[in-house]
Amino acid sequence: MTVTRSVPRTTLARPLLHRKGTAGRRAFITDGKQTGQTKPKVPPFAFAFDIDGVLLHVAKPIPGATETLRYLQKNNIPFILLTNGGGKHETERVADLSSKLDVPLTTDNFVQSHTPFQELVHGPEGLHDKNILITGSNADKSRTIAETYGFKNVVTPADILVAHPTVWPFEPLMKELYAKTARPLPEPQPKIDAMFVFNDPRDWALDIQIIMDLLLSDGGVLGTYSPKNGKRDLPNSGWQEGGQPPLYFSNPDLFWAARYHYPRFGQGAFQAAMAGIWGEITAGQAELRRTVIGKPYKQTYRYAERVLNAHRAKMLGVGAQSSEDASPDGGGDDSGMPELGRVYMVGDNPESDIRGANDYESPVGTDWMSVLVKTGVWTADRGPPAHEPRAVVDDVASAVDWALKQEGWR
Repeated sequence: MTVTRSVPRTTLARPLLHRKGTAGRRAFITDGKQTGQTKPKVPPFAFAFDIDGVLLHVAKPIPGATETLRYLQKNNIPFILLTNGGGKHETERVADLSSKLDVPLTTDNFVQSHTPFQELVHGPEGLHDKNILITGSNADKSRTIAETYGFKNVVTPADILVAHPTVWPFEPLMKELYAKTARPLPEPQPKIDAMFVFNDPRDWALDIQIIMDLLLSDGGVLGTYSPKNGKRDLPNSGWQEGGQPPLYFSNPDLFWAARYHYPRFGQGAFQAAMAGIWGEITAGQAELRRTVIGKPYKQTYRYAERVLNAHRAKMLGVGAQSSEDASPDGGGDDSGMPELGRVYMVGDNPESDIRGANDYESPVGTDWMSVLVKTGVWTADRGPPAHEPRAVVDDVASAVDWALKQEGWR
């Protein structure tokens, strides 16, 4: 794949609507209604934006980000915010983003790392009434998010530590906080049916200890040890063959763009630490089995495409009204609206944003085109990106300008 030469930042192309007079005026759709004198044209393309390093740097908008989103909204060009961040409920995160970017946003076109976990509540896994363990940057807040999703029985590391102080025979990092947020366990030695890492954990030592205990347990029962562990005559040498709970990570990001001038460790680093410890425990007999979602994995891109199609139909006044109404194969609806031909994935991380867009194969043939910006994780002094984008540009404004030129959208 050829990398398009770096595109300097330019002013966003202005639609004919902004010209004086009415002869050249293009009609747009606003709130599902036609304005102007000609039949509205439905954009055959849309955008997907990462947030940290693309729209925001820490808590401040990256220059051009606010104007770019306003331009797309004004001209009814659909977009979705697709981030590996998390730790807040979608409604809270969107409200926070709206304030920081000074752009009205909704949850209709927003997907963060753990949003797809909602599908496990009533899906084939049927976890809505099972015991699940959750951790994250704020495990108690992650528990609240999970309960809002529909999970009924959520346990955190704090619950286990307070009920069994000897599970971690050292001074806990956040002892006072744990005491304030802990809830009684459903039973002294509960059976845990699934484990979720919602976003980047803070107390790695305690979290790894408890997760490892459960990966070695007999049937997911806290405080037990599976007799199958290490049995070479069994599949996988018996490791994770004794009914242990499945382990889910919401994203694989090793790095993310923070306030420090070099990228900081993300959830991928926590996952790598766990995998390394697992390798030591199992003497290299078995890899750690886990499910990882988020960018660059196809499950997240497919979920995002469904949400984007539903949002596109809703904002243009036709078809599906929510992500639940979108067709399960990721396609559009039967309203006659043209299918989505291209999605420009604008990101700052070659390992997640760019790799994900490059590798994703849409079930309906939508082309996901990767565009790499220089305002986040990747910078030119780190060498060529590990995964080649369709274009390398200065920032999000340049990315949209480049895409509009590809589309001939003026």
